[in-house]
Amino acid sequence: MKKKPPVKKGQQVELEIHSLNHDGEGVGRYQGFTIFVPDAVPGDTVNAKVISVQKSYARALLQSVITSSPTRIAPSCEHAAQCGGCQLQHLQYEEQLKLKQNIVSDTLKRIGGIDIPVLATMGMQDPWRYRNKAQVPVGLENGTVRAGFYEKRSHNIIDLKCCHIQHPANDNVVHTVRNILQQLSVPVYREREHKGLVRHILARTSFTTEEVLVAIVTNGRQLPKKQEVVQQLKDSIPNLCGIVQNINTRKGNTILGNEELTLLGRPWLREKLGNLHFHVSARSFFQVNPLQTEVLYNKALEYANLSGTETVFDLYCGIGTISLFLARKAAKVVGVESVEAAVHDARENANVNNIKNAEFHTGTAETVVPRLFKQGYHADVVVVDPPRKGCDEKLLATIAAMRPQRIVYVSCNPATLARDLKYLQQNGYNPIEAQPVDMFPHTSHVETVVLLERK
Repeated sequence: MKKKPPVKKGQQVELEIHSLNHDGEGVGRYQGFTIFVPDAVPGDTVNAKVISVQKSYARALLQSVITSSPTRIAPSCEHAAQCGGCQLQHLQYEEQLKLKQNIVSDTLKRIGGIDIPVLATMGMQDPWRYRNKAQVPVGLENGTVRAGFYEKRSHNIIDLKCCHIQHPANDNVVHTVRNILQQLSVPVYREREHKGLVRHILARTSFTTEEVLVAIVTNGRQLPKKQEVVQQLKDSIPNLCGIVQNINTRKGNTILGNEELTLLGRPWLREKLGNLHFHVSARSFFQVNPLQTEVLYNKALEYANLSGTETVFDLYCGIGTISLFLARKAAKVVGVESVEAAVHDARENANVNNIKNAEFHTGTAETVVPRLFKQGYHADVVVVDPPRKGCDEKLLATIAAMRPQRIVYVSCNPATLARDLKYLQQNGYNPIEAQPVDMFPHTSHVETVVLLERK
């Protein structure tokens, strides 16, 4: 007979926190039973209130810190206690980097049985104001327009005065659009009823050209007082290169729709990585931390170890950022991306940089790559940068059958990375080394680059 959990919902418990889990939550034990506590750090002794109980663990909310860990610090952001955007502002940055290294190492071993060197996380000298993109929900409370991130464990919007991880220009866009919506009485979306109009504000800012692109996401095509909205944004946003209206009438949490109207200027901004130039639109996937993106891509390029004679497949290539980095060192690069608009941008970016040895295909990687393989395409090196769900097994099987010399796996999710590495290890490839990169300081997210070589 299984033992019942020693805690129940609503119970107050005193815990010593010994580690952090992959979500950045403190881990403690009560009579040997695991309890996760957000906002607690290793070395803390805390008082926490249990909010849910499962068979093998419970969750609790921090009530007070009885004894503070030497690694605990006061968050810089006034919204840190409520906002769900950052999970680790209360932890020294050096400890955040160690945590992320441990998360990658532990997850690879636990899920994949992969025991390889996991190098120290590559962090930032100044881990603030690093985000080039903000996308925040818009709501209404007591007649006042609110715009900001969701409160922890809810869809209540925190009206952000300042976000310390955003470029200041993005903060300015959010404040300005919110004030215009209030002043002009433009209808705001009501999520529960699926009624109202303005759903999200999206801002992109280039760290190199300083251009700013604004997108207003609406639940319908008609935007009341459109000309006044556009004129006020034009007057208020320095370096504004374009305004787009993105139309999303679907229910649910998907932020962007597939249709866009250009209201002013052009629907993309100019960005630069290294000596490469890119056009980035509102819907383009482009890494949000440009300084660390160069660190990440240079590591991927190092692991690819190109001599200039190779054909390289870049899968989930987005707007061609990694592809064009690779193309300068390879004979040929074949990019595959499911989003048609991104493929259009990738081709345009190749033209902008006068790169002739890169071609791009539209479709899911698990569909396109087997087709190209049947047509006689061959890869000497494969680079994959999938979304959080990782790679489809059909794709991994095709990569293994293609027998490239090296695979470079770029991942934003250690769990699916471990699963996919296990499959590749069982099908002819040895994982050699993993390099975590801190793309998202003060959050629990970690990016990882792994080198695999054919057995």
